[in-house]
Amino acid sequence: MKSRDRVVVYGAEWCADCHQSRQLLNEHKVAYDYYDIDSDPKLKAEMLALTNGQNVIPTIKIGDRIVQEPTNDELLTMLDLKQPEPETVTHDVIIVGAGPAALTAAIYTTREDIDTLLFERGVVGGLAAVTDMIDNYPGFPEGVAGLTLADDLRKQAERFGAVIELGEVTAIHDEGKYKRLETTSGDMLAKAVLIATGSDYKKIGVPGEQEYYARGVHYCATCDGAFYRDKRIAVIGGGNSAVQEAIFLTRFASHIDLMVRSTIKASDVLQTELKKYVDDGKITVHLETSTDEIVGVNNSVTALKGTHQGKPVEIALDGVFVFAGLLPNSQFVKDSLELDEIGFIKTDDNLQTSIPGVFAAGDIRSGATMQIASAAGEGATAALKIREYLENRPHPAQN
Repeated sequence: MKSRDRVVVYGAEWCADCHQSRQLLNEHKVAYDYYDIDSDPKLKAEMLALTNGQNVIPTIKIGDRIVQEPTNDELLTMLDLKQPEPETVTHDVIIVGAGPAALTAAIYTTREDIDTLLFERGVVGGLAAVTDMIDNYPGFPEGVAGLTLADDLRKQAERFGAVIELGEVTAIHDEGKYKRLETTSGDMLAKAVLIATGSDYKKIGVPGEQEYYARGVHYCATCDGAFYRDKRIAVIGGGNSAVQEAIFLTRFASHIDLMVRSTIKASDVLQTELKKYVDDGKITVHLETSTDEIVGVNNSVTALKGTHQGKPVEIALDGVFVFAGLLPNSQFVKDSLELDEIGFIKTDDNLQTSIPGVFAAGDIRSGATMQIASAAGEGATAALKIREYLENRPHPAQN
């Protein structure tokens, strides 16, 4: 980055990705101006003028360059912040990811003085950090904001000595007593590895979905819902996430159409809650209705086309939120670990993968229940199994 380049961050206090980008800038002592687009409509209009109407935060302006929702590595590259010369660093445990499973594991390992490094390419806290309110995590009778829970888990892990590095692991290799990890900070060695990279949002693959991404198509209600105050939107999906996020989005939208391909599969508790909003006229549920196309004009979504029992359906709206399930973040180990048919990592009863010394926990693991509480539990179990592995591991000098 040239010394004269001015850095401007457009964001909002409810945006987890914005917090993450600002944290990275602060850690690297990069001066920047922060504009909260919720505080002044002029700031939002200014941002949209820079991005040709693409409504995504954080939007970061570096000199004459614009980047939206950058990964940590992308932002560091744009800022021309040189990383240290690669050297082979050895840790007791490297945890890939920094969601609830990873952070819980780090709390356990670091409390036992096991040297622990976490690599996170996105938001610390994972999908939990971008969940508005978590009502089913034990110990919070009134629920807890996802961003609050994620931040508290991070603080607890760091209090015991865990180190979180904002970067990416791109490959893992088994070299016997050590595992070699290719990372954006150079190669590193670990005596044991825990993969807790979780999942990402699944796309539905219809015309208009990619074309109107961030111009009316979104995958995170807490990230982008506030853009749709007093507007009509559709939510696609019929599982727990879709119903939960549809209910959350009633805070902003004037009306929500819930598009369900077959039947609602959400829990009974959520279905009971959903009925209140249906009865109030805030949400209309469209059962047995496919989503076939997302239509737009001038970089804005205007309608959704679908099919209900063989008949075409078209609904005029301003935005679409897709909650059609999750895909595992396992691409970086697809050639080194045994995966199931969907791409989740297979483990044994000890949460160990097909490579001895490499473990997996949380939503990335085949058979996981996709719940924050169980992910945290698996993180604790994985930490205990890693401790056993390290205690029984042959000394590197032994044959």
